[in-house]
Order: sequence, then structure tokens, then C-alpha cells
Amino acid sequence: MKIRERLRLSKERQGQLVRVMQIGLVGILVAGIWQGNTGIIVNAFLGLVVTQLPALLKRDYGITMDVGLVLWITTAMFLHAFGTLQIPGIIDLSAYKSVWWWDHMTHALSSSLVAAAAYATARAIDEYTDGLNLTPRFMFIYLLVFVMAFGVVWELIEFLTAEIGRLLDIGKILTQYGLDDTVLDLFYNTMGALIVAIWGTAYLSGVSKQLSETLSGRTAE
Repeated sequence: MKIRERLRLSKERQGQLVRVMQIGLVGILVAGIWQGNTGIIVNAFLGLVVTQLPALLKRDYGITMDVGLVLWITTAMFLHAFGTLQIPGIIDLSAYKSVWWWDHMTHALSSSLVAAAAYATARAIDEYTDGLNLTPRFMFIYLLVFVMAFGVVWELIEFLTAEIGRLLDIGKILTQYGLDDTVLDLFYNTMGALIVAIWGTAYLSGVSKQLSETLSGRTAE
């Protein structure tokens, strides 16, 4: 049974939630522009761009994502952008600074998206390529290693952007809170990868199949 069935969320309701969070991202972007806060602006804008990827994939490549996947992507982007939001007199401290588990939650969600993309791509190549057989054990280890490596790269990006923001005096776009926080980030990244490795096949098999068909069609041309 899929999660949406357990929560009794219809496809229509999931689509409505996606639109509400996209509108929320626009609101966060406007708030960032109004305050002149570079961090809020960049995170909200990138979140909006990522939430448009499913529509672009459908338009340009004919790849249709399940609405549950779109909701998953949108939720991760919205929660991350909302976590940076500060409105003096209303939200004095962002969720990242005032809620101890917020950073861990968003890291787990974001890493699950990275793992999902890695899984769908690898499975599509597996189906497309004759003679290649990626076993479940290999896929499990591959996802963990891929996400852990991506997590290390992301921590380096966080450090570099924080330093660039400090040098240019444009505020923090991404924030690093120290070595202990980095270790916890990598731990929760791994948890996100585990979620995909254990339960992700129910949601990602359709995307993998469409990717494989797209590769086959391009080869035939």
C-alpha cells in the first residue's frame, strides 16, 4: 500500500497541495525580495525552479511523474525555503535557527530526492542496456554510496557559499553550523537514502520505465 493510500489523499488533493506550496514559495520569494535577504531569495527561487522540473520533463520528453512524486519534490523544496524565512515582528528566527530538528528533516527529504533520481536513472540504464543486470543488493549499496558522496560535496558547497557570502557581504545563502552539524547532516542524508532503497521502488518504477523508453527512442532515431 502506498503512503497516499494510508493517508487517504486523492490525486486531486495531492495536486492541490502542490499548487498551495508553489504559491507559498512565491510568497517566500516576495518576502525575501521585500527584505533584501539574498538567502531567502535564492532558496525560494531555486525551490520554484525545481518544482517546475516535472512539468518540463513531461513537456519536453513525455515523462509523466506520479502526482505523489511531484508532491514529494514540492514538499522538500517548500520546507527548505520556509526554513530560511524571517519576517521581523512575525517570524524573528527562521525555522533552521529555532527548531532543532528542522535541518535534519530537510536533509533527509533532500537526500531522498537525490537517491530517487539516482535510482530512477540507474534502473532506466539497466532496462535499456542489454547484458547489464543491477541486482537489488548492488542498487542498495549504490544508493547509499551515491548519497553519502553527494552529501560530502553538498557540505563543501555549504562551506564555500557561506565564505563567499561573508567575503562579499551579501548574507548567508547556505549555512554550516560546525563539524557536529555536518556529521548529523550526513547521518540524516543516509536515512533518506535508506528510505528510497527500501520503499522507493513502488514510486519510481514508472519513471524508470519512461526514461528507458526515451533512451530507446533517441537511439532508434
